[in-house]
Amino acid sequence: MHMKDGSSGSLGDNDDVAIFLDGLPVEVPAGRSTPNSIRCYLETLALENQRVLCALHIDGYPTNLALPLPRFGKFSRIDAESVALDESILLLLKTAYQQANHVRECVETALTLVLINNAQVAQELWWNLAHQLKEPVLTLSLLPDHLCGHSGGSASLKQLRKWQLEQVAAIIRHVDAACHAGDTIQISNALESRVLPWLEKLIELILLWHETAMAGSRLGIKHGTF
Repeated sequence: MHMKDGSSGSLGDNDDVAIFLDGLPVEVPAGRSTPNSIRCYLETLALENQRVLCALHIDGYPTNLALPLPRFGKFSRIDAESVALDESILLLLKTAYQQANHVRECVETALTLVLINNAQVAQELWWNLAHQLKEPVLTLSLLPDHLCGHSGGSASLKQLRKWQLEQVAAIIRHVDAACHAGDTIQISNALESRVLPWLEKLIELILLWHETAMAGSRLGIKHGTF
């Protein structure tokens, strides 16, 4: 189903936008022409059904729901996903993934920016990134310990969280040392060799836990039993 123009609320260039929530077509009221307005409507629909919006793609581009949506010109399709309120594990994992992926994208951009700016600007770029590193770990700290299990000698989720926070602190100290040296090449190298690999491994771990939680959800396994 496509979103249609209203007589008093035209969509302008976006007059033929396909909108889906959990795979089902949705028709929004006239005048909802921007991604933010459509998102608001979809969030309302989800809440009315005891669900929470957890993902939003615009023309296939994933957005970070923890941030204001970026500006879009003409777009043709919005795909949204929601989770039930009793599936808080999936929501937390989705949120942590979005946070980690957003920081990774920012770090990839910073690799070049720190090289074309002076050391002071490069330091500010890093300090704006540094505080974001802990956000996905803090989100993951809300997960129950039973998610990954700790049989067979593997670490518990609590221990893994502790290690992750220790790694964040070590990474920040490492990049701070490069900033103190005042060499933008060292700063860029530190971002590439320490920050990016850690983020990539964290994202892999989040995706693994998400697959585990999804498998439990499909099997009808409730929290605390898998």
